[in-house]
Amino acid sequence: MPESNELISALAAGMSAKLIVEVTSEVSPSTVALAAAARQTGGKLVCILPEPKLDKSQKAIEDSGLSDMVEFKTGDPVEALRNYENIDFSLVDCKSNDYETLLKKLDVNPKRSVVVANNLLEGDKGLKGHVKGVGNKTKVRSLKHPIGQGMEITMIGRSNDFGRREKSKSGSYCIRPERKGGVVKKTDKSRWIFQVDEKSGGGAYFQDA
Repeated sequence: MPESNELISALAAGMSAKLIVEVTSEVSPSTVALAAAARQTGGKLVCILPEPKLDKSQKAIEDSGLSDMVEFKTGDPVEALRNYENIDFSLVDCKSNDYETLLKKLDVNPKRSVVVANNLLEGDKGLKGHVKGVGNKTKVRSLKHPIGQGMEITMIGRSNDFGRREKSKSGSYCIRPERKGGVVKKTDKSRWIFQVDEKSGGGAYFQDA
């Protein structure tokens, strides 16, 4: 699995996301990665995409063996998003011309959620920490990552809500996905870790070999 898809799957599974929503132009490896995460968490993936891409997309998911995890919705994505509240994990493909509007329309879980703006080119705007329906007391972090074709990851909630917090010698700490009940399987592959600097509040994702 390419690094970007491995990362989003690890994020969704690591936080035990139940409602996962992807807005995309067509099914891609990221859709399969999120469907796999939904199977691990016992949740579901809602995939919002254009009507002409539906048949091909359904076939791709059937071939992956994950069709029971995915609910397809077609039509105007802005209107479709109105049907979903308290989304735990969202992924928006920023190849769409109206991606900024889509990001603003997401109704996220204010207690703990993640929003990924995927294929975010240099110079394009993401959420930058501004999330609909989230109060001033809720911690929000938006981090741009050069992985794939560009990605912004916005985390809503306390850092330790996303996994196990481990202090490092450098004064920063790492967030590792929880592995309760076998939700996230430990493999020989590298794992993604979110590292936060306590002084600046900044952070970054990296792989722990």
